[in-house]
Amino acid sequence: MLKNIEPSKIYSITSKAPKYVFYIFLIILSIGLLEALILSPKDYIQSHSVRIMYVHVPSAWLSLGIFSVIGILSIIILIFKNKNLSLITKSLAPSGFVFSIIALVTGSIWGKPTWGSWWAWDPRIVSMLILGLFYLMYLISWRIFENKSYASNVTSIIAIFGMINLPIIKYSVVWWNTLHQPASVNLLSGSSIHHSMLVPLAIMTAAFALFSILIFLMKYNTELIKIKNKGLNRL
Repeated sequence: MLKNIEPSKIYSITSKAPKYVFYIFLIILSIGLLEALILSPKDYIQSHSVRIMYVHVPSAWLSLGIFSVIGILSIIILIFKNKNLSLITKSLAPSGFVFSIIALVTGSIWGKPTWGSWWAWDPRIVSMLILGLFYLMYLISWRIFENKSYASNVTSIIAIFGMINLPIIKYSVVWWNTLHQPASVNLLSGSSIHHSMLVPLAIMTAAFALFSILIFLMKYNTELIKIKNKGLNRL
């Protein structure tokens, strides 16, 4: 069914969404920055450097979440050869790559006052770096292969292999002795982080999620315009 959707019909819906998402993003981001930079307390050990958490943690979460979605959709793409899902995964990847870079950079900035070093060969840091490389391979593959069907297959395989790294990132602090502390936020067993920090963290995560949706819509609409310009009536 999705294979027969006209690009013009999809574009008529998705082209209107970025404007509204952008306004909501600005509102949520403003509230999040107010909470994170002013209202939330400083840490009794890390002092104000703990505020890097409000950028670092949401970025890491979203880079993992977006790659998970890409990986799951890639399995479906290989089975059903759905071109629309290929456009969706292709449009999701840029924001996921950006968030993986932000997570690595902010982690480095946070690591300097906390661990005394900009970089450490820590299992979680290295596995996050590997995630960024998988994102990079995924994006490059879309550019270097002119045959889009072949590119879709190659990128899907990259995403599926990349999913092997996701549980390594998640459980690296459990499987090995790392510089990172165990997860402070757990939806199933409760969170050890105080609500005064949990609230701004949740708001900033929502803001970053809206930003990723905004980037996705802009990229997705661009892909639809390219298809329309080629005179194709079907995906």
